[in-house]
Amino acid sequence: MSTLTRPNHIGRKISRLRELKDMKQEALAQALGTSQQTVSAIENSETVDEEKLIEIAKVLGLSVEAIKNFSEEAVFTYFNTFYDNSQGTVGNYNTCNFNPLDKLMESVEQNKSLYERLLESEKEKISYLEKLLNSK
Repeated sequence: MSTLTRPNHIGRKISRLRELKDMKQEALAQALGTSQQTVSAIENSETVDEEKLIEIAKVLGLSVEAIKNFSEEAVFTYFNTFYDNSQGTVGNYNTCNFNPLDKLMESVEQNKSLYERLLESEKEKISYLEKLLNSK
């Protein structure tokens, strides 16, 4: 029984990370100041020179180490650790730490205060215009 090790194909990793970021080869090429064909060649290469890898990492918003250590299996394992919340259980995520009704009432109070100030301002304008009109 032989154990085959998969090569560390940097080009495939770049391709997959680019796809996960919803970026087309043309967009990556434009950001790198190169052609789409060059990006295609890079993604088909098993190795990429360090300078080019640094440029690609910067465009993708990743570190060089993130590209080198990327594993699709690890991504799937990570997402499979989440569980379905449809059973009514509440985890430590997506919980609201304030009462939305309190925020709504706070907003209403602020708007009421603003409305009252605007109303007072309009009353002052009317009073001023009436004085001007009466003085003539």
